[in-house]
Amino acid sequence: MSRGNIKQILLITDGCSNQGEDPIAMAAFASEQGITVNVIGVLEENVIDEEAVQEIEGIAMSGGGVSQIVYAQQLSQTVQMVTRKAMTQTLQGVVNKELQSILGKKVSMEELPPDKRGEVMEVVDELGETVGLEILVLVDTSASMKPKLPTVKEALLDLSISLNSRIGDNMFSVFVFPGKKQEVENILEWTPKLESLSSIFPKLAVGGITPTGPAIKEAIQSFKSKKSLRSMLRDDEQYFDESSL
Repeated sequence: MSRGNIKQILLITDGCSNQGEDPIAMAAFASEQGITVNVIGVLEENVIDEEAVQEIEGIAMSGGGVSQIVYAQQLSQTVQMVTRKAMTQTLQGVVNKELQSILGKKVSMEELPPDKRGEVMEVVDELGETVGLEILVLVDTSASMKPKLPTVKEALLDLSISLNSRIGDNMFSVFVFPGKKQEVENILEWTPKLESLSSIFPKLAVGGITPTGPAIKEAIQSFKSKKSLRSMLRDDEQYFDESSL
């Protein structure tokens, strides 16, 4: 079975996009590139914005991911739950494809006998602990998110602690939208740890627009750039190996 990394965009937002590309279309494009888009909608207690909820669910659905609506105080456990649920969902999809290639017909885990299904789920659980995980976090910093940002920071730190107990490698990157000088800003380059967010979050500028579509588009590009850099480094390593012979 292929052991490629699982790639996730984790979008944390509280409302409707109002600038740039359609975020639902961008999420569908991300899914085509092998990147799952998960969305956590952070709402005010006792306030339900139907339009915002529809967009949140639509982005996750077209991005092949998981969506969850929460109140700010529930955010920490929700971030971890959504990340792990999406990881399991992705791995189940990979296993289903593997089963189809082995058995030569369309079959899913749900169709297997209970004992066989249990064995397959054990494999999924093991992969969930050992597979490489790349998470690009997109944080909505529009004006209405200002009081929620401290909770977002704590939730991401909790996520880092939770995932760093895994055997597999974790890589994180964080973008905010809108940024200080542009629609989308990278505030944390790819790193195995999220601890450095502590110094970044208090300095974030908060703006009025919500360019969710451009943010997802920028996130896709970041995964591509990371892959290109990795290929270049591998080529360099191969060159040095060959030149040392």
